[in-house]
Amino acid sequence: MTIFPLARPAPAARLLATWLLAAGLLAALPARAEMVTFRDDAGRDVQVPKAPRRIISLDDAGLTVPLLELGVIPVASQGRLGAGGQPIIRGALSLTGLDFGHAEIRFLGVAPVDIEAIAAARPDLILAPAGGPSPVAQLQRIAPTVVIADTAHAPGTIHALLARLSGRQEEAARLERRYQAQIAELRRSYRPERFSISVISATRDGKLSLEHTYGSLGLVLRDSGFRFPPVFAEIPPNRAVTLSPELLQSVDADIILDTYRNDRQEKPDAARYRMEALHPDYCRFLRACREGRYLVLPRDEAKAISYQSRSMAIGMLTGILAGAPMR
Repeated sequence: MTIFPLARPAPAARLLATWLLAAGLLAALPARAEMVTFRDDAGRDVQVPKAPRRIISLDDAGLTVPLLELGVIPVASQGRLGAGGQPIIRGALSLTGLDFGHAEIRFLGVAPVDIEAIAAARPDLILAPAGGPSPVAQLQRIAPTVVIADTAHAPGTIHALLARLSGRQEEAARLERRYQAQIAELRRSYRPERFSISVISATRDGKLSLEHTYGSLGLVLRDSGFRFPPVFAEIPPNRAVTLSPELLQSVDADIILDTYRNDRQEKPDAARYRMEALHPDYCRFLRACREGRYLVLPRDEAKAISYQSRSMAIGMLTGILAGAPMR
């Protein structure tokens, strides 16, 4: 048998083979993300990816829900434990149809979250609430971290902020157009400025809790033109106050709205029980209650930072104003 030695490739051929191998390896590597500078609410200039792909949210109700509405599925999120001890994203299922069990979102735990779990999720962007329990410097060593304070922004602007960070400006603009069209129709059809309204709740320690703008519900009330009792004008924007029971009549209005903790499996009567503990004869002192316009709503949907919750509030208000005329 004659054995012919393998021919060694010519220098030009070896060079081409080496170039092709290198090109293949480079193509398999992820391209370095384009970075931009973002000034967060802690006053930090953070270099963040222009098009992040692996976002982590450390605030389920305040950040994860609006991200989901924008079409952004975070790789992991802080959450809380619902009935039976299962992890949930507060308000997400009823507002977006998604939760830990319905999307590939890793549960990071209840605050404070597990730093090792954050690192294991390999984020390229971390969104953290101001004043959260996880040290920002520690988070920043894992991935670019943006601190977001809800009190630093006008009501209804968190979606636009998150859209800038996630590259979802078109979706945010679509949601805002729909909302403005709904508000315009509510104002045209029912002229809410004719009526006064209060959003209240009794606390466990026997006080009356008021907010300048009560989540999405409060935003709808203000955008549609409802009037508020003078006591609300004394509350700074993005702030809440508590009043003693003696000031109960200062919140009276044509319509009063209260909420119950549906995230804790409460029933609507829980809100009324808290009011009775605050003042046994509360209904006698409030005209809205005496005339049947004291309404109790689920808190997750009323309070949420969500366009869907705004739509639900508009539908509820339409039903109220389409009913019996008010003085």
